[in-house]
Amino acid sequence: MESPEDKQKARYFKAPVFAVAPMLDWTDRHCRFFHRKLTHRALLYTEMVVADAVLHGDRAKLLGFDAIEHPVALQLGGSDPGKLARAARIGAEFGYDEINLNVGCPSDRVQSGTFGACLMRTPAVVADCVAAMKAAVDIPVTVKCRIGVDEQDPEIALDALADAVLAAGTDALWVHARKAWLEGLSPKENREIPPLDYDRVYRLKARLPGVFVGLNGGIRTLDAALDALGHVAGVMVGRAAYQEPALLAAVDRRIYGAAVQDPDPRAVAESMIPYVEAERRAGVPAARILKHMIGLFHGRPGARRWRQILTVEGARHGAGAEVLRAALDVVLAAERQAEAAE
Repeated sequence: MESPEDKQKARYFKAPVFAVAPMLDWTDRHCRFFHRKLTHRALLYTEMVVADAVLHGDRAKLLGFDAIEHPVALQLGGSDPGKLARAARIGAEFGYDEINLNVGCPSDRVQSGTFGACLMRTPAVVADCVAAMKAAVDIPVTVKCRIGVDEQDPEIALDALADAVLAAGTDALWVHARKAWLEGLSPKENREIPPLDYDRVYRLKARLPGVFVGLNGGIRTLDAALDALGHVAGVMVGRAAYQEPALLAAVDRRIYGAAVQDPDPRAVAESMIPYVEAERRAGVPAARILKHMIGLFHGRPGARRWRQILTVEGARHGAGAEVLRAALDVVLAAERQAEAAE
């Protein structure tokens, strides 16, 4: 007989799953609040939070989020099973729907801390971490990895990592379909230069048909996401979802088949005004919120001026929701002008 936890996991990971990838300095709570205005169904991820920071830092600042963000997953970084277990328990107590372990970030910071992508070399360590986290929480524990690092053979490295964490009880495996080169490439270059190998991820899913395997890396459109979902159970979109957030407006309808009308970007912008005002009263600079909205009107009339106003005026001391109102007025005027010219 299925336990309540098993039933919850079955619902949570019912394919297809569309997720917005965890991105350092990008997917903070303000970004996630904004993204949730565009899609009710996509799975959202936090930035990576190091386990030590959770244990010793300002937890409310690091882990606090708005209930509107559900479903939302906390991504942890670390390689100490005990610390990760305690951090995972704290994350679960904060109300996160999933705890994800980062085995893919190639930055100097994670290398010096012996976690992130370098853990691809030590599947047994990752398995110990997953087992400890699973024992500590009743919510899903997942892993996000690369297909390999440096000179590793992806055919061997990915299978070794997948088999180890699945044996330890992971509930899902998200795979960034690129190698990470820990020597010779910067973190930015590691997101662009190593070639994508979707077929390697598809082969992993074919070998493990009953396992949730999700694909990440280089997916920039919903058409590409739908194509990938013909091979894997989930798709995770990163920079495209951030730089062109309006693509999220069609996720509920196109990915999940919901009988809904896509949110209008103008209405979404208007709906963010009370949030900006409330956060300003709490002492949050408007620029921290507005930066996530810069790409909302990408490719539409007035997009250039929208970006300029949010970037320049939003950075001024004391700036608030009036910046958002002014930028929205410019967009509306540009749209009317474009319509009149047709």
